[in-house]
Amino acid sequence: MSAGVFILILVVAIAALVLMIVKAKMHPVLALFIAALGTGIALGYGVTGSVDYISNGFGGTLGSVGITIILGAIISMAIEDTGAAKVIANFFIKLFRGKRMELAPALTAFIMSIPVFGDITMVLTAPIASMLSKRKHISMSTMASFTGLGLFLTHGLVPPTPGILAIALMFGSDLGMTIVWGLVISFVGFFGTYFLLRKWTEKEWIEPNPEFVRGMEETDSDSVDDILIKDPGLPHTGEGFLPLLPVLLISVSSFAQMYAAEGSAIYTICTTIGNKVIALSIGLLYSFYLGYKQRKMVLGVYADTYNEPKAKLGEVMLNKWVARGLVVCLSPLLITAMGGAFGNVLKNSPALEPLSKLIADSPIPAILVPWAIAAITMTTAGMTAAAIVLPMMPDLGLSSLAAVLAIGSGTLMGNHYNNSGFWVMGQFFHLNTKQAVKYVTVPCAVASVICLIAVVILNAVGVFG
Repeated sequence: MSAGVFILILVVAIAALVLMIVKAKMHPVLALFIAALGTGIALGYGVTGSVDYISNGFGGTLGSVGITIILGAIISMAIEDTGAAKVIANFFIKLFRGKRMELAPALTAFIMSIPVFGDITMVLTAPIASMLSKRKHISMSTMASFTGLGLFLTHGLVPPTPGILAIALMFGSDLGMTIVWGLVISFVGFFGTYFLLRKWTEKEWIEPNPEFVRGMEETDSDSVDDILIKDPGLPHTGEGFLPLLPVLLISVSSFAQMYAAEGSAIYTICTTIGNKVIALSIGLLYSFYLGYKQRKMVLGVYADTYNEPKAKLGEVMLNKWVARGLVVCLSPLLITAMGGAFGNVLKNSPALEPLSKLIADSPIPAILVPWAIAAITMTTAGMTAAAIVLPMMPDLGLSSLAAVLAIGSGTLMGNHYNNSGFWVMGQFFHLNTKQAVKYVTVPCAVASVICLIAVVILNAVGVFG
């Protein structure tokens, strides 16, 4: 099969995938399965061969990221119930001394979206953004733009969120370095977009969701004390940030592998506790400790929110957090796994070799290839791009880290109707569909380009190896 025919099949498959998700409102898992099966048949594998590739890709991806995603989902329940999210928001309110308050929920989302799923982060930060919007008379167009931008950036570029985690593992990229440089590029993308679009987002006034601000009044005060979230019994600042411990442990492990002598005590300790599953398990144990320390708040949440006034703390932490976490992570987990299945169908095509040589011989800069392929949808695009780019790596001459970060940057480009987060942002941040396109899709697209520029520069100076 020629490279041209392969590209035609790929374009048709992706177009069909988008139509199934956007127009037919089909669940991405089923849409990906149908697209993968149809693509496999079109590539000449036959029905049985296609199903084999789908099964192997699904199982392999599930095996590599499943436990990590499940543990992260349980930790996110602890962050929600213990008040840790509000502690992080208060930290940024103090940091900015009561000014530029749109940065408080935005940077809260930026940090929380690393271990916590994007949709949960939106739900947790929407009330914070709405309260600050009301108190400081800041339009929800500004709040939504930068809160969404913060969470989508780290969701797309920083493991252990599912898509970028699966891509990093597929490419064999060092997980700690992916976290570190993903954070750097996300930070550049965030503030580059913030300074470019801040005045633009202020041109339209959008009220906050009235459900979140009932009984609140505006204030002209820039006093930090007037703006802080003062729920009783919130954890201390350090305690609120500690559920992010797994990210720190994984990053430390990578530095130990780079600078500590192999076989030394520090190398062994750091690489052990920095194993992604062990690091998240340590984070989970800390979450249980924080839940015990914040037991009054946790039980209050179950009494007020879930109408379970007789809930026991042990049952909440060991059963209900797990059950809620599994419900939340099931869809991202299966979408990621089915994206891996679709990718496995693509990467086994013999046509990838001539396509790889065609691209290598073209004037297109190599670093643009993974970004451009990924700039279609979000998690599914990342897995699709990874599967296409992986066999090209010898011809592209890129490091695995550069390719992974380019793909992650590309996934930000197409954040629109086909992404559940787009609709969640609209609902919780009081935006209609047209406003969501303006204040969710546009900032993410601008950030995608800025992140690409950062990746290109860092790759050119040899930072990625």
